[in-house]
Amino acid sequence: MTTTTIPTDAGAMPAHLFTPPNAWGPRPGLVLVQEIFGVSDYIRARAADLAALGHVVCVPEFYWRLDPPPIDETSEDFLQVAMGLAGQVDWEAAVADGVAALQHLESLDATSGKPGVAGFCWGGGLAFNIAAVADPSVLISWYGSALPSLLDLAPQVTAPSLHHFGTEDAFIDSATVDRISRAVAGPHTQFELYEGAGHAFDNPHPMFHHPAASAAAWQHTVDFLARELPID
Repeated sequence: MTTTTIPTDAGAMPAHLFTPPNAWGPRPGLVLVQEIFGVSDYIRARAADLAALGHVVCVPEFYWRLDPPPIDETSEDFLQVAMGLAGQVDWEAAVADGVAALQHLESLDATSGKPGVAGFCWGGGLAFNIAAVADPSVLISWYGSALPSLLDLAPQVTAPSLHHFGTEDAFIDSATVDRISRAVAGPHTQFELYEGAGHAFDNPHPMFHHPAASAAAWQHTVDFLARELPID
């Protein structure tokens, strides 16, 4: 992993770049959008996992304008702290930052073609919005929490997409998940449900983690990327 910056209209946004081990030549890129907990160890680990598949992964610090201290996930109020931070983010500015990250990643010698965008929870919704206003190669959204309020953008998301949702999501009920499924449906959309899994089921924190759903969603992601954003 290397630390870098991405030029935006408001200044230089910090970001982290994960490159495939032993890569020869340019590789497809992915912008990975954080959860509400920021660029945590978990997000870095998933970025490394995606890089291990052969992709160049850029992880922007979307809280950069707020400049908060790292969220302590061992504290009793870590969820409230994270939700408070996410609520302070200027959404339109964050979308613009995501578009800037896609453009920056595409400009690198290490990447080939148009990069894709992926995100978890808060980042899953932001990734969806970014895909609606930019032109990524793919979209992967894990339980995008903002999706219910963004469905009017669905016709603008033309990239092949993969959506993950748990059937026991306490933040996005089954009726809403069904509404999302119908709105995003199309020939290039893959929509996966995971029985018994709650919100943020891929996050390893004991409050959220559902091992079977996490493993199944990861395998769907690996297969989707192999099909839609293959390594040359």
